[in-house]
Amino acid sequence: VGTLLESELFGHEKGAFTGAISTKKGKFELAGKGTIFLDEVSELSLDLQAKLLRFLQDKEFQRVGGIHTLRSEARVIAATNRPLRRLVEEGRFREDLYYRLSVATIKVPPLRERASDIPLLAEYLLRKINRQLGTRIRGIHERALQRMMEYPWPGNVRELENVLTKAALVASGDVILEEDISPLLESPEDQPRTMSLQEVERAHILKVLHYTNWHYGKACEILGISRPTLRQKMRRYGIEPPPRR
Repeated sequence: VGTLLESELFGHEKGAFTGAISTKKGKFELAGKGTIFLDEVSELSLDLQAKLLRFLQDKEFQRVGGIHTLRSEARVIAATNRPLRRLVEEGRFREDLYYRLSVATIKVPPLRERASDIPLLAEYLLRKINRQLGTRIRGIHERALQRMMEYPWPGNVRELENVLTKAALVASGDVILEEDISPLLESPEDQPRTMSLQEVERAHILKVLHYTNWHYGKACEILGISRPTLRQKMRRYGIEPPPRR
């Protein structure tokens, strides 16, 4: 995984590792004078942190398996939801990289401290979910929205998107209701908030089938799978077409 991530950032030479069938430019090389956004920078290995530090200091890097030094004028913006200072003290994040990245910082308050942002965020995320999954959710009921604004959101925006995705898949209509949202927001001791991958897939297949009026060809196109695969999944999940009238 580390090599693949390094390849994604810095590129690789042909034959650098199994599967490297040709030379590939990485994000830093392709960015030119643009900007690279590194999300969850705290998850980088110490080895990759050292290579990132070299780039930030000297604007130089090498492709995986390469011997030539390359240059890039790309800027770097990094984000994390973990306390980097504590990770430095624990020896899990390089102190020199920490100071290099901390020249200018922006602290985004947790979602629980900006509940007024939730309606706009939810509207944006639903548009994104509709595009990605083929759902047709047009809004959230007022009571469901109120429930969401009262919830502390320990997982912040990622959790909000996850909950909305699941709610969009299980909603019976084109509006997310309180009963669609509430089970996903309960605390673990009350009721699990997560759905299994199989439950999510079954709900999504059913929603697409209803949306296409059980037209298998159109459903397969939206789902990105073949007809035999669709039939196999329908048998596995016990999905049966409605009786013909």
